[in-house]
Amino acid sequence: MLVLLPPSEGKAPSGRGTALKLESLSLPGLTEARQAVLDELVELCAADEEKAREVLGLSEGLRGEVAKNVDLRTAGARPAGEIYTGVLYDSLDLASLDTAAKRRAARSLLVFSGLWGAVQVTDRIPSYRCSMGVKLPGLGALGAHWRTPMATALPEAADGGLVLDLRSSAYASAWKPKGELAGRTATVRVLHSQMVNGVEKRSVVSHFNKATKGKIVRSLLSAGAAPKGPAELVEALRDLGYVVEVEAPGKAGRPWALDVVVTEIH
Repeated sequence: MLVLLPPSEGKAPSGRGTALKLESLSLPGLTEARQAVLDELVELCAADEEKAREVLGLSEGLRGEVAKNVDLRTAGARPAGEIYTGVLYDSLDLASLDTAAKRRAARSLLVFSGLWGAVQVTDRIPSYRCSMGVKLPGLGALGAHWRTPMATALPEAADGGLVLDLRSSAYASAWKPKGELAGRTATVRVLHSQMVNGVEKRSVVSHFNKATKGKIVRSLLSAGAAPKGPAELVEALRDLGYVVEVEAPGKAGRPWALDVVVTEIH
């Protein structure tokens, strides 16, 4: 099983570890594309802070993120699972998983990134700021930049198994499964169910969405679940106590769409 995650906008500090080594990151087929983004991002942020802030879509209060990008080549690098923070990663809580579940996380989790393309949670990276929605002056839109190298790297990483796609739409733009692989892919939407005047109302709410996706991944890792395809994933989630409604694709080459219905998050 390959689980595709979005990154978090906020990130933990880099710390004082060994500096980034691009060649040591997983998915080596992305190295050249990573180098191109890294070079332009560092150059942009070092040359013109105001332009960099505009390109990266940063408010005045986030001006310090530009300086962070200037030091990407020399800043300490930490496992990506420690760098990414926020609601999804708080619910996933990688650090508290048992040893076996951590090994499963290292094998199966891929975090998408505007800067790195995609990294495993054990890949050592510095803290940075560069979303997939950024359009760099030289390279253009990052979603488009990543499509060609991803087209080879991601099917190889999936290796014939299930793909659980939990990415947001911006990160999904960098790679979309096709053909037979799409048929082995399941996307998840989280719906919040509430009773209003005796009538059930369902809505998509950001907090519930992110928190539940983190909780789902944690549950699968902790249980040692190894579904081979979307139908088996649905059964595994139901066995773990989730309310799952499923829409199988109407024709071949389309992903499965799963709705997970929640009433509250603990």
